Amino acid sequence: MAINHRKAAIVGCGFVGASIAFRFLQQGLFSHLVLLDANQAKAEGEAMDLSDGLPYGAAMEITAGTYDDIADCGLVVITAGVNQKPGETRLELIGRNKVIMKSIIEQITARNFEGILLIVSNPVDVLTYTAWKLSGYPRERVIGSGTVLDTGRLKQLLGEELGVDSRNVHAFIVGEHGDSELPVWSCANVSGLNLDDFCRLRGLELHAENMERIYREIRDSANEIIKRKGATYYGIAMAVGRIAECVVKGEHAVLPISVVLEGEYGLDHIALSIPSIVGKNGLEKILEIPLGEKERTALDSSARQLREVIAGLDL
Repeated sequence: MAINHRKAAIVGCGFVGASIAFRFLQQGLFSHLVLLDANQAKAEGEAMDLSDGLPYGAAMEITAGTYDDIADCGLVVITAGVNQKPGETRLELIGRNKVIMKSIIEQITARNFEGILLIVSNPVDVLTYTAWKLSGYPRERVIGSGTVLDTGRLKQLLGEELGVDSRNVHAFIVGEHGDSELPVWSCANVSGLNLDDFCRLRGLELHAENMERIYREIRDSANEIIKRKGATYYGIAMAVGRIAECVVKGEHAVLPISVVLEGEYGLDHIALSIPSIVGKNGLEKILEIPLGEKERTALDSSARQLREVIAGLDL
């Protein structure tokens, strides 16, 4: 079956899935969006609600469907899974969400799907590896939302700290999308100027304490939001919209998505959030960016923690 690159599906219509669907409606990337959920009535209700806004948005079709409707999709976004509870780490979710992911992948592979899988369910790095392993698809076609959201938080907080538009800040969060993630301060810059030079020109000082505070705010952001409103969904919807845009438009953009490593950074049998070139075929190239000694040690530590979890999955 020919792939329709302007047809997408979202599996899971909770807060995250519905918010992503709303973002896709705003972007106008797709001509047909299919919503799937274990609760069919929920998928139907979301499709109806979203369709009410079509006269004021992009021309597209939004329907509730089944797995039979996803065979020709160019992109399938998986958000299904149980939510993270207050005080719970993303890695603690794996036992419950592995079973859900396995059932979804079995349904998708049974339909001869040839598009790209974008995993958003948490813990996203572990579940990206799980989806890749169970599907048998090449790693280029199984990617996760990774630390694209965390990187956005880093850019926003750095922009506020430096008094500059966050869109001019270039920096990455890498490793696990979770408690062991790390900022790559060594390559952070503002429109090509490293942080020290920019601060000097701006008459500012970015002390180590400020950088540590920014990192802690990024790392703990999800828990702080969950404490206040029960779940996070708008930020990740924007991040997923950005990834989808790169795929549909073939942008060859650099984003820290979750990817399966096969020797990059000396790591394998694991998925980590790493700056990568993203285009119409999904993953195009993993970038082995230079890391400082402490950054490399922190990345290895993050990888070790995730590998221990993956080893216990019996994939």
